[in-house]
This record gives sequence, C-alpha cells and structure tokens, in this order.
Amino acid sequence: MAIRLFLFSSIRTLPVLKRTSPIIHRTHMLTVNNTTASFAQGLHMKTYDKDAGFDKERELNKFQIGQEEPLFKPEESIKIGRRRSRTKTLRKESQTENSKVTGNEIKEQSKSLYFDSISSINKDPDTFGNAVAAEALEDEGDKVEEDYINGPTRHSKKLRTKEYAFLIKDHLNNHRLKEAIDILEVRILKEDRAKPENYIYNLLISGCAKAGYTRKAFQLFTKMRQRGLKVKESTYTSLFNACANAPYRTDGIDKANRLREIMLEKNYEPNVKNYNAMIKAYGRWGDVKTAFLLADEMKEKNFEFTTETYNFLLQACASDQEFGFRHCLLTWHKMLKAGIKPDYYSFNAVLRCTRDCGFGDLDNMQQVLKQILDGPNVPQMAAAEETPPILNHESSSETGKTKNPFTDSNESSLQPQATITQALQVQTDATSLELPNLLAPRPHLGSMVSLAEVRKPHERFLLLGGLGCFLEHMKSCNITPDIEAFTSMLEVIPPTNTAEKQLLTFIRKIGLKADIDFFNILIKKRSMRFDYEGGKEVLTMIKTAGLKPDIVTYGVLALGCTNEETSRELLRQMNDNEIRMNIAILGAMLRQGCERNSFPYICEIMQISLDEHVKPNAIFLRHLDNFYIKCARAIDARRPWTKTQAFKKNHRKFCDKYRLYQEEHGILGLKLEDAIKTLRQKPYDYYKEDAIDGLENIKNEKLARKQKLRKYIKKIKIENLKGDESQFADDPQRRNNQTLKID
Repeated sequence: MAIRLFLFSSIRTLPVLKRTSPIIHRTHMLTVNNTTASFAQGLHMKTYDKDAGFDKERELNKFQIGQEEPLFKPEESIKIGRRRSRTKTLRKESQTENSKVTGNEIKEQSKSLYFDSISSINKDPDTFGNAVAAEALEDEGDKVEEDYINGPTRHSKKLRTKEYAFLIKDHLNNHRLKEAIDILEVRILKEDRAKPENYIYNLLISGCAKAGYTRKAFQLFTKMRQRGLKVKESTYTSLFNACANAPYRTDGIDKANRLREIMLEKNYEPNVKNYNAMIKAYGRWGDVKTAFLLADEMKEKNFEFTTETYNFLLQACASDQEFGFRHCLLTWHKMLKAGIKPDYYSFNAVLRCTRDCGFGDLDNMQQVLKQILDGPNVPQMAAAEETPPILNHESSSETGKTKNPFTDSNESSLQPQATITQALQVQTDATSLELPNLLAPRPHLGSMVSLAEVRKPHERFLLLGGLGCFLEHMKSCNITPDIEAFTSMLEVIPPTNTAEKQLLTFIRKIGLKADIDFFNILIKKRSMRFDYEGGKEVLTMIKTAGLKPDIVTYGVLALGCTNEETSRELLRQMNDNEIRMNIAILGAMLRQGCERNSFPYICEIMQISLDEHVKPNAIFLRHLDNFYIKCARAIDARRPWTKTQAFKKNHRKFCDKYRLYQEEHGILGLKLEDAIKTLRQKPYDYYKEDAIDGLENIKNEKLARKQKLRKYIKKIKIENLKGDESQFADDPQRRNNQTLKID
C-alpha cells in the first residue's frame, strides 16, 4: 500500500518537474542538513535563490559583468550595477516580490567582496604592489597624450578644392615648391584619396614654370591628361613659360617643340597669350627664326599685336649675339609703325641688345639702315610723335590696313632687301655735328658717314643718340627711368670717368635712390678697363651714400687683385664682414693670375679653393685648362723665357698642384667638357630637397619680401671725382707690366 501511494505521488509530480520557472528551481533530489527528513518530502519541497544563498551571488555576478571600468569607486559602481540588474530583475521577477534584493544588502556585500578580492590579489607573492589600484589611478589626460604621440600625426580630412588651392598658393607665395607639390601627391592622392581637379594642376604647373622646374611641370601635365582632365589655354601658357625658364637649352627647345606637336594633334588653336609665351620660349633660347615665324603666323590669323608681343620679340633679338642689334632696330621701327607705344620693358630690351649683340656684316647693316631711313611711314610717325603722350593710331592705320607689319612683303622679316651701295652718305648741317639717332620715329645718322668702326657697346649706344637722346625718348613716351634702367645704361655708356659723372648727375637730377647693385656695376666697369684705383674710389662713394658692400661687391673688387698681397687683403676684409668665399670671387682672381702668368698666385688660389671647400665651376676649370695649354704651347715653341730655371721650377709646382686639384675633385684624366659635366650642379635636385626654415633667405618670408636698401646720392660730391685726365696716364707702362703674352 505504501509503495502504491509513493508511485502515485511521483506520477503527479512529473508535470511539475517539466515546467521551468526563472525564479523557482525544482529538483528531484535535494540534500538537506536534516537527515531525518523523508524522501517524499524532499521531492515536493520548493527552494528559492534567496533560501539557497544564490541571490547575492547572482546579483554580484551581474554587477561584475556589466561593469566597464575597474572597481575603484564602489559607490558609483553599485549604481551602475543596480540600474542594470533592476531592468533584468523587473522583467524576470515581475510576478514575485520575494526575490527582490534591497539596495543596502547589495551595497554591503559588493563592498565586502570587492575588498576581499583586493586583499586576495595583494597576498599573491607574484604580484608586486597594488596593480589594480595603479591601473585605476591612470589619468585620462595621460592616455590622450600617449595616443597623440603614438598614433598618426593627423586624422585625414577631405577638403574642398578651394581649400587645397589656398594651401598650395600659400606655399608658392613663400617659394616652397616642394611642399606645394606634396599637397597634391601626398595629401590629396595618398592621405585624403580625393580626386584633384584641373585647377590644382594648373596652379602647380604655373608654380613650376616660374621656378624653372620644367621637368616636373611636364610630368604634372602628363598626369593631368591621363586623368582625363580638361587642358585649358592657361595650361599651355604656363608650359611654354616653363620652357622659357628651363635651366638647359635642350629642355627648353625640345619640350617646346613637343608641346607644339601635341597642340597640333589636338587641333588646338592658340590664342594671343599662347603665341606670346611661345615667342618668349623660343626667343630666350636663341631660336630667333622660329620666334619671328610665330609672329608671322599671328599676322596670318589676324591676331592683334600688343606691346608684350614686341617685347618678347626684342628679347629674342637679344639672344642673337651676332645679328641681334640689327634685328632689334627692325623690330623697334615695326612697332612704331604699328602705332604701339613702347613701355619700360621695351627700352630695357633695347639696352640689352645694345650691350650684348652686334649687327653682323657691314653690308647687311647698311641695308637695314636704308630700310629704316627710307621707310614710307616716316613722316606719319614723326607727326604722331608731335602729339604726345600716345602715338597716333590713325596715322598707322592709314599706312597699312593691318596692324602688324611682319608680313607686308613676300620675304620674311629677317631677310635682307635688295643690294645697296657700300657707303651710306647722309646729308647733315655743315654748321654743327649731330649724333645719330636710330630709335627716333624719324631716324637719322647725324654726322656719321661710316659704320666700319662700330664694334663695342658704347659705340652702338651712340647710334641710338647717346645718354641724353635716350632719356629724352623715354620722356616722350611718359616713362620715368628707375635705378635698374640707369644700371643698364651704365654698361653701355663710354668707359670714361666723364660719362660716368654725367650719369650720376642725371640720377641726382631726377632724384632717384641708388642701390648697391649700381655701384657694383660701376666698380666692375672701372676694373675691366684696368682702373683699379677708380674702383677703390667707388668704395668711398658707397660709404658716403650710406650703403653696405655685399658679396657681389667683393666679387668685382677681386678683378683688381693682381697679386697675392691684394688677394689676401680682400680675404681679410671678407672675413671681417663675415662673408664666405665663393667660386665667382676665386674665378675673378684666377683670371688676373692667368693673364699675368703668376704661378704662385694661381697655386694659392687653388689652395684656397681646397681649404674653403669651394667647388669649381665651368669658368674656373676653363681658366686653368687654358693656362695649362698656353704654357705647354710656349714650351713646345721653345720660347727663350721658358728655358729659365725660375720658369721650370714654377711650372713644375703648378703642374703638381693642378694634378692634386684634379684628384681632389675626381676629374683627373678627364677631358675639359667631361670634367665640367661631372662637377656641374644639377638644378632639378634643389627642388627635391626638404625645406629648412630659417637657413635660406628665399624661404624666409620676411627676408623674401624685404627690398634692397636704397639711398640718395646727394652727399656724393660728383664734381670732386677723378676725371679722365689722370685715368690712363700710365696706361701703356701698366699694360706692359700686367700681361706677359704667350702666342
């Protein structure tokens, strides 16, 4: 009977065991402390978490799992645990209130368990110190600082094109070309992974063109085309400007030719600015024929010629040292006949042509003069000059229907016209001698009847009317010359003290301030005519004007160092003024030593170059090579003075020193041109170097914008300066003592 009751009660409890409850745990076996309890009573007993001692442990586990930071502040941690446990408890134990645990009990037990865990950790013999406390005491600011140091330097953020362009312009304005290029190649493409627009490429191409970084400009142009960006007119203009400013002629001419081919392939029609840039590129590198052919092409397309176009043509004339002066006169009068008024740059280009260029053979020059003097538009241009300040455009339009006269004839502008007599006779007043003036709208030769003796710059300048007529012509065009213009005039006036005093008088009369560059050219001009005492007189003028000598001043003073004593004195002055020796100054000294055949002087200059670690340039190496060949030829010719013991001893020392000098620079056994290529500085490497702020003047914003010091010359007593009467009083004797000729 008892067994039957037991089975019946067990069957009734099976459905109860199958049901699950989150609060009540039912078991079929339960061990209790009371050993006298019956087995049937144990099966029907309900046990809660609170009675079994599991509720506190459960709440503590929930609290520890939900906590994100170490338990250093128990009060704050308990609030977080209570909030998280309450949401779960309310959802699971909404039907019973017996399982709720009060906050005070959780707080007390969490405190006790937390400090028990801390004490148990501290009792560990392998743990030194309170590791948990040390971790909890870490400051948030220290963590931020550590992340900033160890993390990336900048979180990349994409900007707009306008903002990228602003960064590039800022670098370009401060002459930081490499940093400007890095904005595109590093930040935009690699870090931000943005898509650059053609405006960004145009900015960088223009910056590279101004700096002369021709290769990089064309690399950017190639990448621009590969990305499918539109190439605008300004892009071609910047690329031709890059060709004009290229460091080598091969880079300038070859890339300009290639760019013209690309324009033809794309069927691109250049505009006036493109043509001006092309004329500038070809003209600066001596391709005068192509420059004038481009001008003829502009005429065929009926483009309007501007003053800028003619200025670039005058620059092209200045690059032709043999016939440039002749081309300059033709271009000048074509500009006047077109009714275009010359500007400041036009007169500067004429001065440059006068200084550097000749007019070729006499017959062709006489033909050009005939073309200029007998031009059909001379009376109209003369009438136009009588109505200043602007030339009469109506008169120019009456003489020809087109504004550009470059293709008025079937022949090119550079081709000579028909033959003319050998001598050009000019009718002048018998009562006065008149200087020629070939720049005037009504040109004339004055009292001059022959051009056979015109060879030097000051003689060509007299064909333009001299200093007085040139200044009057600038005044008629409403152009006031500045100190740069007078510096250019100083190089073409006659090499006499009287002409220089006249120029100084004009500067004082106009009221201009002179800079150190003007006086440097004055020292050079006097040194080149062997007036070394006059060059030292200019130093007094510099001091009187309140200016300070620069490194160029010492460079032109080196032209007057004829022996070791004067060179040592110049070196001492440079050291006192903290000016470092350069190869230009050493080259000027070497030139004097080679002309005087002073072996000790030449050897000392080479030693100074080695001691100061000054790298030689092409001019320096050519001076040494020419002197070495000159001595060898004299020995082969068996000149009498080459057989003396002094010459043999000094020549042996020079050869040993020259060989040692070549070994130090790694050019021993090389030909002259190969040695020059080995030691030649690569201009493109400069743009690849990282910028160092504060070392170069060009990268210092304040120094880059700082203008040169200029002072009035009122304190200089021009009337007390040395005249021409004592300039070359001992010139024949001095010339004989200076140079030992070796044919």
